[in-house]
Amino acid sequence: MARLIGLLASALFLLAACAEPTPTMGPDGKPLPRRYRINAANSGKIEYRMLDSVNSLRAAAGAPPVALDAKLNAAAATHSRDMSAQNRPWHFGSDGSSPIDRVRRVGYEGHLVGEAISETYETEVETLSAWMEDDPSRRVILDKSAAKMGFSWFQEANGKIWWTLVMGG
Repeated sequence: MARLIGLLASALFLLAACAEPTPTMGPDGKPLPRRYRINAANSGKIEYRMLDSVNSLRAAAGAPPVALDAKLNAAAATHSRDMSAQNRPWHFGSDGSSPIDRVRRVGYEGHLVGEAISETYETEVETLSAWMEDDPSRRVILDKSAAKMGFSWFQEANGKIWWTLVMGG
């Protein structure tokens, strides 16, 4: 009996060690953000997780699915890096370029539906959730004329991530 109690106590101790750590809380009572590190091993997964998430949201809204487009990905990557260099999230490049200019530069032949951007330490899914709470970004993501999607990011050494999503028709 003592052996059984010892085994159960050991099992409970091991289970307790597996539990999620309690998040550090900020002065507002909300958990402080943790750094989300992107490495080479998970970067491809991130693109497809975002594509799947966007297409799930589009399906729920009655919009057709979109496909990843290499040219739009390139435009998104360029803009993410440029926002980091400018240290501000906005839709214009350091050279004054607009989203339309950037998709033309990469040779995209369709039309630009729109762009969603973010500066954060959050994951791509948390970022998509924030975009869906913002009316202009939500309209871009759910626009029924969109057929292609570009998505990319730039992560700084401090962990800050600059996300860009581009939708094209």
